Amino acid sequence: MEWFLFAVIVFFLFSVICRPVRIRLFIKPLGCVLQKKMPAISPTEQIVLESGELGWEHYLFKGVPDWKLLQDLPMPVLTEEEQDFLNHQVPTLCSLLQDYKIVYTVHDLPEIVWDYIKTQGFLGIIIPKQYGGLGFSTLAHSTIVLMIATRSVSAAVNVMVPNSLGPAELLLRYGSVEQKNYYLPRLASGKELPCFGLTTIDAGSDAASITDHGQICRGVYEGNDVLGIRLNFSKRYITLAPIATLIGLAFKLFDPDHLIGAKTELGITVCLVPAHLPGVQIGQRHAPMGLAFMNGPLEGHDVFIPLTCVIGGAERLGQGWQMLMESLAAGRGISLPAVSAAEAQLAYRLTGAYSVLRQQFNQSIARFEGVATVLARIAGFTYLMEATRQFTVAQIVIHEKPALASAIAKYHMTELARRVVNDAMDIHAGRGIQLGPRNYLGLGYIAVPICITVEGANILTRNLIIFGQGILRCHPFLWQEMRALDQKNWSDLDHLLVQHLRFFSKNLIKIFGFVLYLDRFFTKPIPKILSRYYRQITRMSLALSVASDVSLLILGGSLKRKENISARLGDVLSYLYLASSVLKLQQVQSSEEDKCHAIWALQYCLYQIQDAFDQFFNNFPKKIVGRILRWIIFPFGRSYRLPDDTLDARLVQTMTQPSAFRDRLTRGCYVGDRLEDAVYCVESAFQRYSEIKPIYDKLRQAVHEKHIPYDLNKIQQALLAKEQGILTEAEQLALCNAEKLRFEALQVDAF
Repeated sequence: MEWFLFAVIVFFLFSVICRPVRIRLFIKPLGCVLQKKMPAISPTEQIVLESGELGWEHYLFKGVPDWKLLQDLPMPVLTEEEQDFLNHQVPTLCSLLQDYKIVYTVHDLPEIVWDYIKTQGFLGIIIPKQYGGLGFSTLAHSTIVLMIATRSVSAAVNVMVPNSLGPAELLLRYGSVEQKNYYLPRLASGKELPCFGLTTIDAGSDAASITDHGQICRGVYEGNDVLGIRLNFSKRYITLAPIATLIGLAFKLFDPDHLIGAKTELGITVCLVPAHLPGVQIGQRHAPMGLAFMNGPLEGHDVFIPLTCVIGGAERLGQGWQMLMESLAAGRGISLPAVSAAEAQLAYRLTGAYSVLRQQFNQSIARFEGVATVLARIAGFTYLMEATRQFTVAQIVIHEKPALASAIAKYHMTELARRVVNDAMDIHAGRGIQLGPRNYLGLGYIAVPICITVEGANILTRNLIIFGQGILRCHPFLWQEMRALDQKNWSDLDHLLVQHLRFFSKNLIKIFGFVLYLDRFFTKPIPKILSRYYRQITRMSLALSVASDVSLLILGGSLKRKENISARLGDVLSYLYLASSVLKLQQVQSSEEDKCHAIWALQYCLYQIQDAFDQFFNNFPKKIVGRILRWIIFPFGRSYRLPDDTLDARLVQTMTQPSAFRDRLTRGCYVGDRLEDAVYCVESAFQRYSEIKPIYDKLRQAVHEKHIPYDLNKIQQALLAKEQGILTEAEQLALCNAEKLRFEALQVDAF
């Protein structure tokens, strides 16, 4: 590709020549060469790229994050009605959920739970009140799913699917007036239970390759001869399929007899299929990791439906792929991030408590440095995830369909949840691996691969979507340049290339400005609090922009096939987005504890950005280019470090004692109010222990000074301490009661 570098230099020289001469002598030949080098964009890919909207990630990709815009971004808040629902109906539902029994005995939600879900409107969270739904906000939707998931992932999935990608959302966006008036009230009340059939054997992440098909024909429907569609389909992994009464279905539509127009292949179409129709086969179940949410295959053989069953009516024939991509952009950013945040918050609250209650060598295991390091990681990741959840919800509220932000949130929050739950299991050790009603981590641990897999497998999301879509959607010129090339519009291409070159040159100069500490002269005003991190994120945003342009210049269309290169640049973009979410949350919640957690998360994100760039430089196909980019972006070597032990210790201190921050970070957790509930038992024991910690410290000191034998349990030690006058009778009684509760909290199930 050295010729290409030479071409750019020549182009730069020709920039001083008058435009007509430049176009005739240089742009047209260059355009012809570029056409061969640029990747082909299929109609399906073009729909994906044009679906959804851009948000904050757009500024990050251009290298010019507008921090004033971030500061002014309104963060959504719950209404009084939504907060009341979270204070009453959601805890009541959670109190009915006994997850171990649901998964291993009933294999379903008990009837009383299903009745409560239907009567209280949990299936109509997103459906407006005019149709009988709750009409709640995106934040309420996310927070409701989060709290339920801290109690039962199986229940959370059964609730979130009708409110995510499925008939309700598609009807709200694209349905006809008649369809909305008929179906939405029935969906909101639970009279209709929906599912959505998309995945097939050969169409998973590549959903556009579905082979299910429908053919325009005439047939009899409810006694009338009508124009309709004859469907044949075979779907799998469809949540709620075994109990669904209304099936949303994606399929490829054909009109071989040209009954509605000249086109034979109309494209992917989305329709509603009543489950009772002849030819529909449901009732079997899959067993996703053995959890109890309903999931199974769907089949249909010669199923006839009228055209009125197409969502949006006949005018929406062939528009299904765009409808799905736009709907998925919002749903992907709500449901799975909420479940991931739930697993992290529950792990944070209970692992911190458990590490205080669990004692070895006469002290809580939280005091061991190895355990503390893992606790700090749980704390930092939980804060990072909550920041990302709230920030992504804000993006959805403003932009409605933030496709790229949703992909980033889904991928990174599910991956961070996997690490948090693994760390929590390590600390709980034997307590964590004994399944039973007392185990509050086990079923969440089992559920982690489900979140990783659904709504776009994580490997493909990282390797193909985040940067692959990001560079085409967010780059200020690339998509327009590709269109100009496709249309052979040499005049527009000339104008765009000149602008592109100026844009690249400015960003390159700005990077050197950061190295020379001259950034204050060309960056927009930066907030004073955490100003260092605002500057470093701006610097890495510029680095991403320059690295992306150089990759395009050197690799051209082959960049699309260099998945690892794409993934590493996608990681840079993702961690810039996550770091921005932390800055926004810290702006809204500015306590000293928030600042410590924000600094931890920002240092972690910058370190991951640095690692991603390292791998990018080391593996760039043109080694000399990788070395030059390394020198430009990190001229003095690696700049960022992971959080140090001192900062870790501050996070652990906050995590292992009752505090307003701890309650706020985990306010989505359902704790309960019954001692027979394992979560409430651990929390109660932790609170009691914290209240009388001075008594424990007094007893521990007596043991250390050998006034009390080491090889006795705490209750026996307390009795001896009372006899020796070390503890008063009241202190001895309080310690014994706390010790009994602590002992109960550490128990596991035996069968």
